[in-house]
Amino acid sequence: MMANGTQDRRESERMRDDTSVRYQLGALIDHVHLRVRDLEASRRFYRTSLAALGRELAGEGPDHFWVDELYVSADGPPTSGLHVAFQARDRAAVEHFHAAALKAGGADNGPPGERAYGAGYYAAYVRDPDGNNIEVVVHEGFRRSADAIEIETP
Repeated sequence: MMANGTQDRRESERMRDDTSVRYQLGALIDHVHLRVRDLEASRRFYRTSLAALGRELAGEGPDHFWVDELYVSADGPPTSGLHVAFQARDRAAVEHFHAAALKAGGADNGPPGERAYGAGYYAAYVRDPDGNNIEVVVHEGFRRSADAIEIETP
């Protein structure tokens, strides 16, 4: 290894840019629980912004709501400083999400554009009403093996 981890960094950069790398999405996270200050502001923000990705709230009650793996409630101190990345199908969905999130009370944290994180990485960032960094990303040029993992309860 070279001084300051230079060799490790170069190897990491080479691997990141290698289009033959196999990514596995949706196999680690079961759910993310956000606690919020103002449930109605968050409900508006997530309902509106996620609709731009073709998602609807899957369930809701007076003190919570959820969509896919995201569960939101107002039953404790608000979550802050979290970074969550949602998947988009294409650039247009990234752009639509960003615009919808801003109209729904989000704050711009990075406009839609290509990022240097790897080949085909196109993303945008907004802050939700509690200041969490919400990203929407498409990995262009990569084929998905499935739209989602489905779990059926007995």
